[in-house]
Amino acid sequence: MKKLLLTVAALLSFNIMAGEITNFTEDKFKSLQDNNAPILIDVKATWCPTCKKQAMVIKEYFKTNKDSNITVLEVDYDDQKKWVRFFKAPRQSTLVSYIGTQKIETTIAKKSKKDIFSQMKKIDK
Repeated sequence: MKKLLLTVAALLSFNIMAGEITNFTEDKFKSLQDNNAPILIDVKATWCPTCKKQAMVIKEYFKTNKDSNITVLEVDYDDQKKWVRFFKAPRQSTLVSYIGTQKIETTIAKKSKKDIFSQMKKIDK
């Protein structure tokens, strides 16, 4: 019984909800791509003021678009260098949007509501 409960808990914790902001993992990314889901990759650093502004705008997007299907996967610029290179992020504060495996747009250091909302609306189903 204990094994069953641990297995169920692990499966539930891996479940990714649309409109969610979560830490990037390869498994989450591939699962979302396999489901042709809208994905926003947020390459960020804890020390970056532009990243903080972007995060506030992304959260505001979800508040004003409650039915959004986008999942935001946060890539740590300092600790996930393999993925920073994979997404060709020249610096922190890079946003890369996908629908499934199709890359839609990459922006760098954009922090205005207009720019970020525009990028997110392009992938929101």
